[in-house]
Amino acid sequence: MIRYSNAASGRHFLQIPGPTNVPDRILRAIDHPTIDHRGPEFGVLGRKVLAGIKPIFGTECDVVIYPASGTGAWEAALVNTLSSGDRVLMFETGHFATLWRELAERLGLKVDFVAGDWRRGVDAGLVEARLKEDRGHAIKAVMVVHNETSTAVTTRVDAVRRAIDAAGHPALLMVDTISSLASIEYRHDEWGVDVTVAGSQKGLMLPPGLSFNAISAKALAAHKQAGLPRSYWDWGPMLAANKNGYFPYTPATNLLYGLHEAIEMLMEEGLANVFARHDRHAEATRSAVRAWGLELLCVNPAEYSSALTAVLMPAGHDADAFRKQTLEAYDLSLGAGLSKVAGKVFRIGHLGSFNDLMLLGTLGGVEMGLSLAGVPHAKGGVQAAMEVLTGPKPGGAVKDAPARSVA
Repeated sequence: MIRYSNAASGRHFLQIPGPTNVPDRILRAIDHPTIDHRGPEFGVLGRKVLAGIKPIFGTECDVVIYPASGTGAWEAALVNTLSSGDRVLMFETGHFATLWRELAERLGLKVDFVAGDWRRGVDAGLVEARLKEDRGHAIKAVMVVHNETSTAVTTRVDAVRRAIDAAGHPALLMVDTISSLASIEYRHDEWGVDVTVAGSQKGLMLPPGLSFNAISAKALAAHKQAGLPRSYWDWGPMLAANKNGYFPYTPATNLLYGLHEAIEMLMEEGLANVFARHDRHAEATRSAVRAWGLELLCVNPAEYSSALTAVLMPAGHDADAFRKQTLEAYDLSLGAGLSKVAGKVFRIGHLGSFNDLMLLGTLGGVEMGLSLAGVPHAKGGVQAAMEVLTGPKPGGAVKDAPARSVA
């Protein structure tokens, strides 16, 4: 008698916007005997990854690597540059901007939090206006999320920098690139960013466990005056040990092997090609969403994310119920809507180690899942994506549906 297993055959489609799929090359690199993190072999590895990560950030400045999640890098950015009671300017672009705000407040910072509708990025005009009002320069930092993972909205960091400069304000610029680094073009030095925050588990194609601070000279000067308590996160001991490729405490040795391999893969493809690939997959995904007759959460085409796409469910249909049915039927994991958009949005991750056929498989699973869950939609989303991937789409562009409230 044949006994059938409940286990799904084939590969699981992990299409949440991070952690992303880890390529076999990186898995093999991580699967390396752990070495003495005080020995000469580790010093070689440390120097390679510390130098190699800089072009990914678009910087010649120091980049500090922590054994931590992105939340740790958020905290490190703040405690190394600010003092209790300092004011910072932040913008409600989504769930993760809100979490960073909460962390800042727990550290004793005073946050000027500009409300938003979770469908747009940071308004550079508001940045300039708020800073011009701050004639006494009480605001010590402007903090923005480059790619808001909860909404698939990307903020123009270069425009934020121009706004700060236009206001003639000395505030530090801190940017979260946790879901954009190595997926969407980013230029730490050129855009005048003072602290860039990142994590390992998205565009860098690694498992969770590493986080990063890229640090400008201005941020290092602020570090000398900052009064918030710091120990584990202190840049000082890290930078001192990093000069020779080492760390002041036990690093995530095997993840650093993986990081070395990830850097090699990104450089082999070429960063410009990596960004173009992400742009192309994002446009193909948006074409599928439009063909289905569904609505994108992001309302400004200039702010569309190339790392993920957030899709609004039709009224009366629950995104989490759709996601559950799709997972059970097709072994496809899609990103959930978070906090304010919980149950209203599902997110398709298309970042990291990803190719055309993986995207079409993902979109095929979404289209089948929409049918299975009884979600009203038109057919042909996968075909629309294929037309983007194989050449220019004939005819005019399909207009997005009118924006509606998600509150």
